[in-house]
Amino acid sequence: MSLDLDAAISFVTTHARVLERRRLRHLLGQGSAGEVLFALDAHRNPDGGYGWALEPDLRSASSQPVAAMHALEVLGEVRDTSDRTVELCDWLAAHSLADGGIPFALPYADTEGSAPHWVNADPKTSSLQMATQLAAQAHRLARHRKDVAEHPWPRAVTDYCLNGIEQMSATPAAHEVMFGMHFLDTVAPASPRARSLLDKFVSHVRVDGPTPVAGGADGEVLHPLDFTPEADAPSRELFDKDAIAADLDRLAAQQRPDGGWDVSFTAFSPAAALEWRGYATVQAVKVLRDNSR
Repeated sequence: MSLDLDAAISFVTTHARVLERRRLRHLLGQGSAGEVLFALDAHRNPDGGYGWALEPDLRSASSQPVAAMHALEVLGEVRDTSDRTVELCDWLAAHSLADGGIPFALPYADTEGSAPHWVNADPKTSSLQMATQLAAQAHRLARHRKDVAEHPWPRAVTDYCLNGIEQMSATPAAHEVMFGMHFLDTVAPASPRARSLLDKFVSHVRVDGPTPVAGGADGEVLHPLDFTPEADAPSRELFDKDAIAADLDRLAAQQRPDGGWDVSFTAFSPAAALEWRGYATVQAVKVLRDNSR
């Protein structure tokens, strides 16, 4: 089973943010990196960070770690060569804590439409979940940019993440495992330590089917492709091949009649509900394309 690409393009054109419209065009070879960066700049602040609801469930204009993660994701997709990336690494370094980690969210006053987990985050405590997703995106950029690879922030946050995963005693939450695996996948090719941790960390998920999300929306699960979306990632060999094939079928089949994809979690504003669908549709097209579907 494969996706209906024309329907996906139509959905993004009629429902999604300009950023997702330009991301999809770029993924399909129809648009330039500059076009994507212009759209991303709408979420950029003078301090070098990103906000303005780049994370749909955090509506604040303020620069936030999760918005930095989304920005790094986009910058990596287009292989950015501008000063934006280094300035964002500088911002992340300035807002990191003494242990090398970074808070789940920073304090902000414009809380309308934001999910409680963002509003109530502790700004004085490092979040392994946030650090791993940021580090994963930074390492993807570092493959193409020496100045990112040599920047002190990625090195510091990588040490924090490896130590945090290594010292983990309790069973982690499903999303913490997902982002942890994304991070370990980016580091494992050059780090035997990370490869060893990846081999152990995968025990926290089902490698032959969906993994339930404790405390999530009713029936919320994470699928094998959520943990290992890239066909050539080290983690892919740890999953059942038939389960991956079935999950690709599942992802393609979940395209809605309007051409878009839904998310399985709860959105916290009408704007976020629509923006998440645009984001999910671009992600689905990307994963299916990268896995030859």
